[in-house]
Amino acid sequence: MGRAKEIIVKVIPSKIANEFIKKHHYSGKVVNNSKLHFGVFLDGRLHGVMSYGSSLDKSKIIGLVKETKWNEFLELNRMAFDDALPRNSESRAISQSIKLIKKNAPHIKWIISFADGCQCGDGTIYRASNFVLTAIKPNEALFRLPNGEVIHQLTLQSSPKQPRPELNGKCLYDVSGGTYSIKKWIELSGAKRITGYQLRYIYFIDKSCKDKLTVPIIPFSKIDEIGARMYKGEKITYKERNNKCDDSLR
Repeated sequence: MGRAKEIIVKVIPSKIANEFIKKHHYSGKVVNNSKLHFGVFLDGRLHGVMSYGSSLDKSKIIGLVKETKWNEFLELNRMAFDDALPRNSESRAISQSIKLIKKNAPHIKWIISFADGCQCGDGTIYRASNFVLTAIKPNEALFRLPNGEVIHQLTLQSSPKQPRPELNGKCLYDVSGGTYSIKKWIELSGAKRITGYQLRYIYFIDKSCKDKLTVPIIPFSKIDEIGARMYKGEKITYKERNNKCDDSLR
C-alpha cells in the first residue's frame, strides 16, 4: 500500500470541507444534507474530503434494510480528492472514516452511497472498500442547462418554491402550476437530460444487517454485462479500466 498507510483521516469543519469540495469535486457543488466531514491528510496537508449526512429522500432509502431506525444509517454523499495522494489512498480513507464512525457513532449500522456513471465513474472505489452493489439503473434525474450547470431533479423538487435563475427568478411551483412537474421546467430552461447509469452501493458496519437487506446483491460482473462501466463520464471496457487509477470520486 506504500505511502497510503501514512494518510491521516480526521473530522474537519464544514467550512473547510465545503471549500475543498467546491474546488476539487467534478460537480463543484456541496450537498446541504452533509453533516459529518472527514479530511484526508498527508504530510500535514489536506488532500481529500469525505462528507456524510442524511439521504435527501430518506423515507425511500430506509426500507432497503429491514428494521432500520431513522437515525441508523448515513449516506456518503461527497468524496473529493486532489491528485497528490498516492495510489490506494481513497479506499484506505473510506475505511478509516468508517472506523471512526463505528467508534464514535455506534448507532450507525450501514452506509449507502451512489456512483454517478453519467459524469464520473462506476464505483471502483466502493468495490475496493467492501461495499456491495444493490442497484444499477439508467439515471434519468440529471439535467444539463445551456450554461453547462448540472441539476438533479431532487434539487428542484425538494425546494419547489425556491427562485431559479434559469427560470428568470420563478420557481418550479410557479411554472408547473403547483404540480412540481419537471416537464415544464425542461421546456422553459432548455435543460437536456444526461444519459448514463447510477449505481447504488451499501456498506454494512453491523454485519448482521446484510441478512436484512430487502433487495438482491448484484454481482460486479453485471456492470460490464449491461455496459455500465464508466470512467470520468466516458464508457470504458474492463480491460481499459484496469489500466487506470481509482475513479468514482462522487
